[in-house]
Amino acid sequence: MSARILVVDDEEIIVRSCIRILGGGDYTVDAVRDGAEALRKVDENPYDVLILDIMMPRVDGMEVLQRVKEMHPAIEVIMVTGLSQIDTAVRSMKLGAFDYLPKPFDPDELKLVVERALERRRLLQENLNLKTEVGSKYRFENIIGASPGMQAVYRLVAQVAPTSSTVMLTGESGTGKELIARAIHFNSLRKDGPFIPVDCNALSENLLESELFGHVKGSFTGAVSSKRGMFELANNGSLFLDEIGNISLSIQAKLLRVLQERAYRAVGDTRTQSVNIRLITATNKDLKSMVAGGSFRDDFYYRINIFPIHVPPLRERREDIPTLAFHFLNVFGEELGKKVTEISEGAMSALVNYPWPGNVRELENTMHRAMILTSDKAIRQAHLANIMESLPLDREVPRTGEELKRIKKEARERSVEDIEKLFVVEALKRNAWNVTRSAEETGMQRTNFQALMKKYQIRVRGTEQAGDGSDES
Repeated sequence: MSARILVVDDEEIIVRSCIRILGGGDYTVDAVRDGAEALRKVDENPYDVLILDIMMPRVDGMEVLQRVKEMHPAIEVIMVTGLSQIDTAVRSMKLGAFDYLPKPFDPDELKLVVERALERRRLLQENLNLKTEVGSKYRFENIIGASPGMQAVYRLVAQVAPTSSTVMLTGESGTGKELIARAIHFNSLRKDGPFIPVDCNALSENLLESELFGHVKGSFTGAVSSKRGMFELANNGSLFLDEIGNISLSIQAKLLRVLQERAYRAVGDTRTQSVNIRLITATNKDLKSMVAGGSFRDDFYYRINIFPIHVPPLRERREDIPTLAFHFLNVFGEELGKKVTEISEGAMSALVNYPWPGNVRELENTMHRAMILTSDKAIRQAHLANIMESLPLDREVPRTGEELKRIKKEARERSVEDIEKLFVVEALKRNAWNVTRSAEETGMQRTNFQALMKKYQIRVRGTEQAGDGSDES
């Protein structure tokens, strides 16, 4: 769809020039001669850009700008001004105008500023769409699980999300604590602000301090430039500190001071910066025991434990496993280009009865692996070899020595086939599904690599796909 532009100027020669320069191509151009008419047109039509003269009878350009930005903030406004009104034009940009053009302007100059205005509008719209999409994804009712344990989590999230209270999420690794944290943020009054996650387990004490608070140039060896910290980046949004139980007592003291004073100093800086953030923390450790043992500050613990939410492990909510398994089936089916719609009774029994020490993250990885291995429309027990050893499965029991040899041979072949198929698919994924690069990386002849692809019906059609048996041409 072509962009819609409204030209507002009381000089007929300016109006005709703009229509001649912009019309007849990618733009639909309308024109009016006064501000009051411009406001009426803007209310009635979805314009993308307004080219607006400052000096006009009845309602001048500055008033039109203010009212348009109040009622239709997505419209980009380009002010047109005489040389004597440059100061006014600059002031208009503080009120939300995209840019200004001094009279007289040449055609290329007008086209360029309109293109830039439309590009900014497109980027802002994409950002808005992304925020809407992300916000929708993390609505707390979209978190999967109907078990009593998860229903209790939903109720707590719904209660705390609209507030600015500090939240502490507890639970084993892989239970989805970051997903819950994002749900809290995107259902809060801060949803239009940033959500900044920090893995406290991944950084040393010195690096973590710099990561959180930022640093100024020259504050330590290697600080060749100043760096903004996560507190600054998260301002007016939410800061999520994962694995909070792994931070040192020194960092705990500094975080406590920030939470109490709502201000901090970057490493090596003498200036104090104020900050407005919501803090969400997560841990898989027993912080109360750590307080008793002296490895966690009691004052910091009570400051972050204002609203605790415990996320139960997957083994305590087995009724959620089928729903989660089919969810991952759809996710990885789309990613791998496969239409797998079923999970066999035996496979589902294995999934439900497995203890899942790695929780939802382990289930996700298991379903990903199974989707790679399957070559039909169902996930079966054979595709779950990575969890089968922990389960008492219904297997064929040999009655004779010959049957034992046969069953052992078949088991070895299945295991080798699983490994071979994963080997090929993972190599292709690492190399953007390019057969030649995959063969080179693995040290195989291209023909031998293709033979494995053909054996396991792995097909490449320019982009990532698994299919029905032909190899890359």
